[in-house]
Amino acid sequence: MEAHLAQWTREIADQRVHGTTGEAPGLRFARDEMGKLKPLPHCGSFMAARELTRRVGPDCAVKMDTNAYSVPWRLIGERVRVMVTAEAVCVTHAGVEVACHRRSAGQRGRIIDHAHFVGVAGAAGRVRTPTDVIEAPIEMPSLLRPLAEYEAVAGGAW
Repeated sequence: MEAHLAQWTREIADQRVHGTTGEAPGLRFARDEMGKLKPLPHCGSFMAARELTRRVGPDCAVKMDTNAYSVPWRLIGERVRVMVTAEAVCVTHAGVEVACHRRSAGQRGRIIDHAHFVGVAGAAGRVRTPTDVIEAPIEMPSLLRPLAEYEAVAGGAW
């Protein structure tokens, strides 16, 4: 579609006489403007960084470009600011940086810092350093009690 539109612009729109100027835009550009254009100095990508607002999901993560990046579990349900660059995804809450991950080149991945789960039931035996970051699904902690105990308290089986 874009190739078709570019061709239409070049061959039709730029060649016909414009109602306001009385000239073909292509001829006017070549005569008055093309010679005045100068090359831009080399600079970085136009979109060097993006700032987004996301809500932390129940899986302790924010979603960005099909990937999920972990944040501290206490922020579940909160709105956070996500700064995305070519190299990193950094998350702030109330003006404080709470997570910073290497940006994943893949899709549908989970980028996890296990320090974000410290204090969650079943995660105590898995305390790791904040630099221990993996790109893999997080293991869910096993139940701490048999289901029969929960059934007894709740009153019956499901």
